[in-house]
Amino acid sequence: MENIEFKFIKSNGINIRLAMMGEGPLVIFCHGWPESWYSYRHQLPVVAAAGYKAVAYDVRGYGESDKPHEIEAYTMRNMTNDVIGIIDALGYDTAVTIGHDWGGPIALHTAALNEDRITATGTMSVPFTGRGPMPALDLWKEVYKDNFFYQLYFQKEGVAEAEFESDLPKSLFITYTNSDGRGMKNNLQKGQSGLVPKKDKHSTFLEGQEFFEDFPDWFTQNDLDYFVSQFELSGLRGPFNRYRAQNIDWNELSELDKRLAQPAFFITGTLDPVNFFISSDKSVMDRIKPNYENLLFAEELEGIGHWTQQEAPEEVNKLILKFLKQVS
Repeated sequence: MENIEFKFIKSNGINIRLAMMGEGPLVIFCHGWPESWYSYRHQLPVVAAAGYKAVAYDVRGYGESDKPHEIEAYTMRNMTNDVIGIIDALGYDTAVTIGHDWGGPIALHTAALNEDRITATGTMSVPFTGRGPMPALDLWKEVYKDNFFYQLYFQKEGVAEAEFESDLPKSLFITYTNSDGRGMKNNLQKGQSGLVPKKDKHSTFLEGQEFFEDFPDWFTQNDLDYFVSQFELSGLRGPFNRYRAQNIDWNELSELDKRLAQPAFFITGTLDPVNFFISSDKSVMDRIKPNYENLLFAEELEGIGHWTQQEAPEEVNKLILKFLKQVS
């Protein structure tokens, strides 16, 4: 991390911490839950070396960025305006956005809502789906009913925060290692296919998940220590508030009822639990392409779980550089 420049900028009324490398056209990396700018530690130096200004940031509510208290501060409109504010603060007119997990919708929706500012975009794990047929939380209640679904568990303020914050190292370790390639293989052997085991709606998030005795090959004690240090600063309220704001998004963002216009890419792992929300015999390209006007490629990485760019950094970096070359 010694070659990374850290900078605080004002964006959309809050302070945001940036981690930056390189000079050239601007590429902004948006992280997901429960993560940090650090999730792109393998991408920043490679993209910078290829002639770009590579910027990862702490999403509002995370790390050293500001952490508004109210749920309404975590709408997708605010998240996308944060990205536009980063572009402005760095003196650029346009940028490419790249995201993973919740950072995927942030990157994609920033593009969809700001076609003049975002020239191209791509994501890992979560593709562009448009607005959706109904508010997300209402949909999940219909689908899961009496079964546990983590996004519904996160809705009651303070409950999930208490569970995670009671032992941050253990909570984060379990979260990361149950949904990576190794964890998902273990889950599938036990007949489980989702992010968490099937259980009733009164269960907790961590209940029933595996506690591995060792680290996977993509993730070290030092990595865990850094993530823990960031959540010791931020807590989990802001990150959980993103889930709580989803119905507001549906009512605010009718403009998302369209196809994504900009050139785009999508990368996922064959063992990413997000894939198991969708039952389909189609290839990943055929499944998501109707939502894009210019999807340049969609790749599935064999044996990779949810933490795409951390589990398979070399493969992901090659694909990102291929995409940047195509759209430059």
